[in-house]
Amino acid sequence: MDIVTIVEQYGFPTLAAIAMGYFIFFVYSFITKEMKPKLGEASTVLIALIDRIRMLDNDIIRLKSKVNTVIEYKEREKLLGDKKSAPKQKS
Repeated sequence: MDIVTIVEQYGFPTLAAIAMGYFIFFVYSFITKEMKPKLGEASTVLIALIDRIRMLDNDIIRLKSKVNTVIEYKEREKLLGDKKSAPKQKS
């Protein structure tokens, strides 16, 4: 049976519906067999990367607070040093 006799016997719409059904089955089987496992792996990697980003963000916040504390101590030390070195005036 060639394609012309099938079209003559069943009609083009029926043949097109069968071809479309096969295409849908092919796409569905490809997605379930090939794509879902890879998406699962990618999801796992994405979760791990998000956790690492959160840890790095926490580290950056801690470092900023430490740097701000050091800057604050240096400013206080500078102010205290200026007060000690300033000459006392007699009144």
